[in-house]
Amino acid sequence: MSRFHESLPSTGGEARSPLDSVRRTSYPQVDRNLALVVGAGGAAGNAWAIGVIAGLAEAGLDLTEAADLMVGTSSGATVAAWVRSGIPPAELLASVLSEPVQPVGQKRERPPSPAMAAVFERMRAIGAAATSAADLQRAMGAFGLESDSTFGPEAAEQRRAMVAARLPRHVWPERPMILVALDARTGELAAFDRDSGVDLVDAVIASTALPGAGPTHSINGTRYINGGVRSAENADLATGYANVVVLSPFGGRSGPLPEGQFEGLRRFPGADLPSQVDALRNQGSHVEVITPDADSRTAMGTNQMDPATRIPSAHAGRTQGKQEARHLTLLWR
Repeated sequence: MSRFHESLPSTGGEARSPLDSVRRTSYPQVDRNLALVVGAGGAAGNAWAIGVIAGLAEAGLDLTEAADLMVGTSSGATVAAWVRSGIPPAELLASVLSEPVQPVGQKRERPPSPAMAAVFERMRAIGAAATSAADLQRAMGAFGLESDSTFGPEAAEQRRAMVAARLPRHVWPERPMILVALDARTGELAAFDRDSGVDLVDAVIASTALPGAGPTHSINGTRYINGGVRSAENADLATGYANVVVLSPFGGRSGPLPEGQFEGLRRFPGADLPSQVDALRNQGSHVEVITPDADSRTAMGTNQMDPATRIPSAHAGRTQGKQEARHLTLLWR
């Protein structure tokens, strides 16, 4: 388990969330005891997060029942939608483990896309040239819009059919859930929930629409890109919750970055996970961050986009989740 202790100055006063500047939702009054944040992580990170959640539940700490809010970004948006569907964690894990075994390096059939190495090289160049977080987000959106011309109309149709087939439910859950995307033209935050007037399938597609690797996603005339461009976790959206648990598939790494890493992007203050965690703590939240341990990193490999990593990542996540449960239970006893 990783913990971040870098100090940020306290903002003082009432804790505010980035959602305050977007809109107020009409959820009934809910408890604000626990928020579960699931970050971006590609195919491997998605399976690892499901494994961790299942391992925690197996050890007696079912965060799917306890979480008053779920925040999902990119592959974490899919995890959030699965978890909020009401399917028990053990069944979600079993579903991942029942997927066809693929040789490492073999990709699932998907709409044609440029080589991922070239996509991430372009993304890192955009990050290096950006002068602010807002500049980075706008430039990444422009990259996504520019890349749209390389994908035919069938790419969006295939993508929607694929995402819809993977979701057990296509309606928003009753309990609060936020899926994060960005407006491709403005770079502004789009925090989708059941009051957004957006179909759940569309919200998941928008949150997972990686610039250059697939088309931007159109919802009511606005085009969206992956919420991981803003932050791999977007943990700041859990502001105001007493306890926050963050599952960060991309966190805790050192050395050369694997392929398919959002963390190859330059992160400005406030967008990196340590800054967001410190801000939450300064505003009174108890925050725990779970990142892949050594065994999980080995299982996830060097290309987290590779579907062949999913089954080993899920197994490793389950084992790690059972270990993490002991720590979390002691903290909250």
